[in-house]
Amino acid sequence: MPIALFEWLPGRIRELMAKLPESVTGQLEEIRIRENRPLEIGYGGRFAFVGGDGSATSDHRAGYRPNRDDCRAFLEKITDHSLYAVEEELRRGYVTVAGGHRIGLAGRTVLEGGAVRHLRDVSGFNVRIARARVGSSSRLLPALLDREARTIRHTLIVSPPQQGKTTLLRDLARAISSGEWNHPAAIGWGGRKVGIVDERSEIAACERGVPTFDLGPRCDVLDACPKAEGMMMLVRSMSPEVVVVDEIGRPEDADALREALHSGVRVLASAHASDLADVFRRPVLSELVRDGMFGAYVLLSRTGGRVEHRVFGAKEAEDEARRRGGLRSWATPRDAPEPSARAAEEALFVPRGIPEPAIKARPLPLIRSPDGAGGEVGGHD
Repeated sequence: MPIALFEWLPGRIRELMAKLPESVTGQLEEIRIRENRPLEIGYGGRFAFVGGDGSATSDHRAGYRPNRDDCRAFLEKITDHSLYAVEEELRRGYVTVAGGHRIGLAGRTVLEGGAVRHLRDVSGFNVRIARARVGSSSRLLPALLDREARTIRHTLIVSPPQQGKTTLLRDLARAISSGEWNHPAAIGWGGRKVGIVDERSEIAACERGVPTFDLGPRCDVLDACPKAEGMMMLVRSMSPEVVVVDEIGRPEDADALREALHSGVRVLASAHASDLADVFRRPVLSELVRDGMFGAYVLLSRTGGRVEHRVFGAKEAEDEARRRGGLRSWATPRDAPEPSARAAEEALFVPRGIPEPAIKARPLPLIRSPDGAGGEVGGHD
């Protein structure tokens, strides 16, 4: 486990985590601290409880149970002993600490005018561990290229939580900024100017505005900025060629994405969904899809500790959504088995909420090649 993360954990929990074998800490993804309930970890696509002797066990009864003092000490550390200083983050239900590690919070909400004002009596924490995996996008990026425009297609990365979307986005941004296209047709292409809106401070892990992760030489970051507003700020002031945003889904996000596209900027975004059929079911995402916003879709899936990706074009994504739509209506556990071949044959091919035709054939604005070669070129397909 990263040494810097040890520093944030309260004393007793830090001691127990340090006793775990490297085979566990080297794959650590989550640490769940719940008052008077067993200490839980997620690693390599699995989960376990941490025993009082520092061992990983499947028996929750043997797990160490953090007490109120443990939880209070942890909250004081991650807020630097000032709840007021992180009031906005508490209202959103998470705090991001140095290194880009996001800590989700659970407790009693305080309402004001029917909206959540902040959290109190915090008794649950989910530490999501951020890791840079340099080179993790090397096999994917060639499939996302728009060779005429010498850049990437408008791309949406889709997966349930904890499948590596943010890690993949981070490395794609680094590779695009560095010009590491990893394709024979892209020899001689330069890196592109990349703008990242890092609303949760996870992609870049900025400290005092400076990224601590490697994002390449031609990258600018708006840290802790709402996505919709940040996209427009970048387009107006930083002239990016590619805009990167994580976890879109609100109406204002969609409006900002449209504005960015019509400004001649390529968009690389991610969204939570169990599969492509769920993308079509979500109101905001389905509207973007049907408007032909994206030229490529990346679907992440996980088997054990290995994350795999599949790339779909716009029409292929629609066909996949229809195929998958009758198999699983909503999200499923990560360890659930895949539907059987017989179930696939018997599934309905047109899921609810996907009218036909689903994707509009709409011309996109002309985009000038960033290298200045070839004049003006067509859209993202």
